Amino acid sequence: MTTIDAKSRFEAKLLRPAQPGNDTSWAFVVLPRDASEQLPRRGRTTVEGTINGHPFQATLEPDGQRSHWLQVGSALLEAAGAAVGDIVTLELAPVKKEPEPDIPTDFQEALAATPEAREVWNNTTTIARVDWIHWITSAKQLKTRAKRIGDACEMLAAGKKQVCCFDPSGYYSKAFRAPEVDDF
Repeated sequence: MTTIDAKSRFEAKLLRPAQPGNDTSWAFVVLPRDASEQLPRRGRTTVEGTINGHPFQATLEPDGQRSHWLQVGSALLEAAGAAVGDIVTLELAPVKKEPEPDIPTDFQEALAATPEAREVWNNTTTIARVDWIHWITSAKQLKTRAKRIGDACEMLAAGKKQVCCFDPSGYYSKAFRAPEVDDF
């Protein structure tokens, strides 16, 4: 891996997601593989950067193809003077220190109910906590999510500081991918 000071500059097309959910105002960019290779990890990674010269900080998601994708919300699109279909210039660099992840409420409650797990959780690295949360929130069904929360508490209570059997890049498990593109 490269150093934390690596900065990538590239141009990319703003794409419209085929299934944007309730918010139809966002776009996304898939990073070129060489830009992604400059990042410290294949899983979720927080970057600082600019889009058309406008600064932002965001967490890149793994695309399952050994690269990442970036969701660009409506406020950032407007600030950058960009729209879906435009070619934009991006500069990205990993943050010096990964920010603490938000802990989902259901997982917070489970940790609170399991003091041994909470103690180990508090002594893990930020990156490990990002991976635990990513593993839990990537479950497609509520039943699977609930099982993962229970399993996480058991593993943490047993002293395990990192989630096992989880590919944070999605490459081997094909668990993650960039959104499908709407052919606008």
